[in-house]
Amino acid sequence: MNRNEITEQIVVARLARGLSWQELADAVGRPVLWTTSALLGQHPVPAELAKVLVEMLGLDESAVPVLAAPPMRRGWPASLAGMAPTDPTIYRFYEALQVYGGAIKELIHERFGDGIMSAINFSVDLQKKPHPSGDRVVVTFDGKFLPYQWVSARD
Repeated sequence: MNRNEITEQIVVARLARGLSWQELADAVGRPVLWTTSALLGQHPVPAELAKVLVEMLGLDESAVPVLAAPPMRRGWPASLAGMAPTDPTIYRFYEALQVYGGAIKELIHERFGDGIMSAINFSVDLQKKPHPSGDRVVVTFDGKFLPYQWVSARD
């Protein structure tokens, strides 16, 4: 079984068992964005935590070593690869969204429903946070949730 097959099983099992991403994160004591991203194939999951998650999801134990292995982190399709920004600061945002974008999307849909975060009704903030190992950059995106509103051709 490969990582993509396990990821598909995780998505199906989570929904079938009625588990939220937050419940899975709480079970292993990790942040919800990290846990979601890891279960979508972007981070290795320590074996002891993978065992807990595999049991919660009712997956075969053979998934544990696959979840624990360092993944091949893949972002957007190769057709978009040449569109990656070249400025190092801007590229780090691109890189972060390749790893966490899928998890952010999953959590938006789980918590808000089928829709998007507006980039029109939107604000962004940047703060400097002192830290003993070096100052931290804190970026906050604040966008209005816009649900998809599907209408028929007759409306």
